[in-house]
Amino acid sequence: GWGPHAVAAAAAEADVDPDIAALAMGDDPMDLITHWVKAVDAHMAEALPPETLATMKIREKITRLVEVRIDYAARHKEAVRRALAIMAMPQNLRRSAKLNWHSADAMWRLAGDTATDFNHYTKRMTLSAVYASTLLTFINDESDDLGETKAFLARRIDNVMQFEKAKFNMKKRREMMPNLPRFFGRLRYPA
Repeated sequence: GWGPHAVAAAAAEADVDPDIAALAMGDDPMDLITHWVKAVDAHMAEALPPETLATMKIREKITRLVEVRIDYAARHKEAVRRALAIMAMPQNLRRSAKLNWHSADAMWRLAGDTATDFNHYTKRMTLSAVYASTLLTFINDESDDLGETKAFLARRIDNVMQFEKAKFNMKKRREMMPNLPRFFGRLRYPA
């Protein structure tokens, strides 16, 4: 579980004074989950350094970043299941959303995203939703190689890419449409 017994067991395993570990971790299970998610973020950054990601296209970067997180979580599947149950409690929803946002932000930053406009927020909201739904698929995936989860992730990323393509095409069409205010302005004030 995500409580004092887990902290004591982890302290014993890491050869840390149990009282210091208890003080550092607190009593709230969400504090423990937050520390664990930060450890997953750090593992992800270590597993996929910038020089590795630099050779990939953006779609492949995001896919690999999520897969690394899922592969890491596979070693702790029951802990993830219990953590998700705690995170879904009404009193924890706000912190859970922030944790998910920070993980999505970490993935986009590792992927090289430098957007600071509205796009910054939409990318993170979209990836947060993809990652959360992939985690829910993961906890029910009984396949040995997490094939169901990885196929689900690939489909969700395909959906996002289709949406982005449609959005790009709509923008192109809008640029091709006549601009009536500009037309009338040019009639009145020729160049």
